[in-house]
Amino acid sequence: MLLSARSSLSTRAGRCRVNILDVASGAVLRSLEQEDQEDITAFDLSPDDEVLVTASRALLLAQWAWREGSVIRLWKAIHTAPVATMAFDPTSTLLATGGCDGAVRVWDIMRHYGTHHFRGSPGVVHLVAFHPDPARLLLFSSAADATIRMWSLQERSCLAMLTAHYSAVTSLTFSADGHTMLSSGRDKICIVWDLQSCQATKTVPVFESVEAAVTLPEEPAPELGVKSTGLHFLTAGDQGMLRVWEAASGQCVYTQPQLPGPGRELTHCALARAAGLLLSVTADHNLLLYEACSLQLQKQFAGYSEEVLDVRFLGPEDSHVVVASNSPCLKVFELQTSACQILHGHTDIVLALDVFRKGWLFASCAKDQSIRIWRMNKAGKVACVAQGSGHTHGVGTICCSRLKETFLVTGSQDCTVKLWPLPEALLSKSTVPDGGPVLLQAQATQRCHEKDINSVAVAPNDKLLATGSQDRTAKLWALPQCQLLGVFLGHRRGLWCVQFSPMDQVLATASADGTVKLWALQDFSCLKTFEGHDASVLKVAFVSRGTQLLSSGSDGLLKLWTIKNNECVRTLDAHEDKVWGLHCSRLDDHALTGASDSCVILWKDVTEVEQAEEQAKREEQVVKQQELDNLLQEKRYLRALGLAISLDRPHTVLTVIQAIRRDPEACEKLEATVFQLRRDQKEALLRFCVTWNTNSRHCHEAQAVLGVLLRHEAPEELLAYEGVRASLEALLPYTERHFQRLSRTLQAATFLDFLWHNMKLPTLPAAPPVPPSTL
Repeated sequence: MLLSARSSLSTRAGRCRVNILDVASGAVLRSLEQEDQEDITAFDLSPDDEVLVTASRALLLAQWAWREGSVIRLWKAIHTAPVATMAFDPTSTLLATGGCDGAVRVWDIMRHYGTHHFRGSPGVVHLVAFHPDPARLLLFSSAADATIRMWSLQERSCLAMLTAHYSAVTSLTFSADGHTMLSSGRDKICIVWDLQSCQATKTVPVFESVEAAVTLPEEPAPELGVKSTGLHFLTAGDQGMLRVWEAASGQCVYTQPQLPGPGRELTHCALARAAGLLLSVTADHNLLLYEACSLQLQKQFAGYSEEVLDVRFLGPEDSHVVVASNSPCLKVFELQTSACQILHGHTDIVLALDVFRKGWLFASCAKDQSIRIWRMNKAGKVACVAQGSGHTHGVGTICCSRLKETFLVTGSQDCTVKLWPLPEALLSKSTVPDGGPVLLQAQATQRCHEKDINSVAVAPNDKLLATGSQDRTAKLWALPQCQLLGVFLGHRRGLWCVQFSPMDQVLATASADGTVKLWALQDFSCLKTFEGHDASVLKVAFVSRGTQLLSSGSDGLLKLWTIKNNECVRTLDAHEDKVWGLHCSRLDDHALTGASDSCVILWKDVTEVEQAEEQAKREEQVVKQQELDNLLQEKRYLRALGLAISLDRPHTVLTVIQAIRRDPEACEKLEATVFQLRRDQKEALLRFCVTWNTNSRHCHEAQAVLGVLLRHEAPEELLAYEGVRASLEALLPYTERHFQRLSRTLQAATFLDFLWHNMKLPTLPAAPPVPPSTL
């Protein structure tokens, strides 16, 4: 099983970029980041949706063509401290910026110059807004003194100071006719102002710190309690719910139902009148999109996930993913569209998840010492159908039954394991039970370890339970009585994960000592140890029908192991921090990981694809090799050399060069062949020469090719070759060495020839004949 990263479901939050989100699909279309890579302190989009301006901590303003993602203009903000807020006028030609230096500046976006500079605000100017009537040329601002200043662009002066708030003013909004302004503040009041007299006409106590207020269209909206055409406004604040108020009476006419759990505080609210949508932002960085006329939730977009603690596939075909991050909320994503659903119920951080066999039911456990069971219907909507409590500390691990939806097991920091049967009433209904979630009762409780229980696993036959603890041991228990069968001893540090093999009677354990071990269930002996992670191994899973292991660690790595030979066949490096979540799909063709770097990554098994590609390459190599042999046999050297270069095998190209040089007309053949090659082929040939030149047996071919290139290519052409400088640097020392070696050989041969000629003996004179008389 080989994995490749297919997609990332969530991204890290960054203050140094502006993300453009497609409302229909939920996908991030583009991320805009200034060249200075400093934090973006403020941004605004013009009313005509054409101009986007961002301000960075480097005191620069950038004007964007946001659809293309390019910067049109970059200029200095002139403020002596970062820009804290900005706003466009109704004509989309003027931009007001409020700075931390207490100054307000106005810029002409079309003509590219500053038009006004207003001083007098103490502290940070955190709010600016233009009057909706462009003919009146009025600008409003608010600073740290909670005073609203009304500036006249025509007279370049402050016309009025509106003082009624006692804490920071958070929003300014205007009525349709422009005669009335509404302000909200953290002093838990909203004030209605008459802009003609610059006096407060109504103070509405809203009993919460308001972060945003918007005026509603002056038309009846019965679903929101708006029955008259007077001024009505909507508030969003620290109570985490939207409320509609009637300005004339100061009465709340509609209150949104409040969902449980922390992190529900609303930090921003905006009304898109043309689209009929209302957007609110929660303190835990989630975007909620409502119908403006009824406040019916339409879409949810999950923002920053912080640390991802667990992930699971959902649905019978693994069509959804549920994510538990450092939050009491769960996030359910549809893989095809990335549509998100945020689930509320837990009151503290959710620590672990697990899914029942059919994929419709899943369970969660949290630091709030409770567990919950959730059901997803065929439309993809998820609701809580059961809950239970009984542990005295946070519940850190949970595991569902494998054969049928009959029970689940939890492990806690209180060192106990609890067995929770699922009631029949819960299984027989396909919707949320009447009267709210069913209460679960634990059937059995067993103290299993001396320290925190980090992992529990149910065997495929639902008869065995394995537990892993911080006390460095794993234990095997018989279900449902939780009778101890044996202890697995051998790890040097605490255990983070235990997992049963789907095929064999084997248990895998992952430990903080950086190892993964396989244990035999019959005799509790250690069968294999897998070493390779440089830090704690946090999760382990069986893949490829039990023949391989996939492990994740606090080093941010995933490792794929083949059990038969203890070999790590692939290391996957995509996360930057601890990989806490790991889950494999039903078909074993996808895997899901979540880590402390706030990323959830979907992996695809590419084993078969890579094997098919490898087989195709081998077949192609055989065909090309046969074609090369035929070309050499036919002495079609140019075609043979081009084919050999396309194979990108230096030895094959060397074989062709040697065949050319063996030809009786070697020099002419080689020059003619090399001269007709394309430039990219010559560049490849030069790289191959570097390799050949390192070997004294092949240096002659390298020098022959190099000589042809030097004789037939102009120096300018050679210097334009890709990587030519590195190639020449590699060629020079070996060429010098070959030259010296050949020089020494030539000197030795000359000396031998000299010795041979000087060692020849002179011809001896013939001996005189002996007279016969002397014999």
